[in-house]
Amino acid sequence: MNVRKWKLLLPAVAFLCGSQAAAQSVFEVTPFGAYRFGGSFNLDGTSGSYDAEDSPSAGLILNWRHGENTQWEIIYARQDTDANFDGATINDPSLGVLSQLLQLGGTVEGSGNRFRPYLAATLGGTRIEVTSRGSESDTFVSGSIGVGLLFRPESRIGIRLEARGHGTLVSSDTDLLCRTGPDLNACALRVEGDVLWQFETFAGIVIRF
Repeated sequence: MNVRKWKLLLPAVAFLCGSQAAAQSVFEVTPFGAYRFGGSFNLDGTSGSYDAEDSPSAGLILNWRHGENTQWEIIYARQDTDANFDGATINDPSLGVLSQLLQLGGTVEGSGNRFRPYLAATLGGTRIEVTSRGSESDTFVSGSIGVGLLFRPESRIGIRLEARGHGTLVSSDTDLLCRTGPDLNACALRVEGDVLWQFETFAGIVIRF
């Protein structure tokens, strides 16, 4: 085969090798932006509660291949929001709340070439920090389950769209959300086994290796 024919074949060979490498990718990294809803704590000794504001959140997901349609997954997410007191007191405060979760789990993908539906489930911990005098920071067991859609073109870049529910088991021995003042001195009541529920929708860019 002469040099001219090799020059004609090289672009086709490069394309096929690139497509094959993408198809056999083992790792995926997905930075994402999200919007999170919900989250409420009842206040000890009162009829009021602290309700977390709906707000943006962000995070990073790492996946690696387990089987043809399954992957392991590590997810980190962060939400910085306010919790507003809803009750019958005067000058109800608004407290800053920072939550960070780190969880391990996996995904199961459906059939499809470029578009694939999937299910995701993870388990780990969520750390909650509150900017309030008398409040404590603490880490709780948490889990999540999500459903989404993967767009996988013939390249190393894709798109991930997902809706995910988060559940955090909160304990009764942590003064997490407290209010101190002349009209009220109380902390958010958490009964052992209660679950703090939140819902999140997000979009991410999938980078394949």
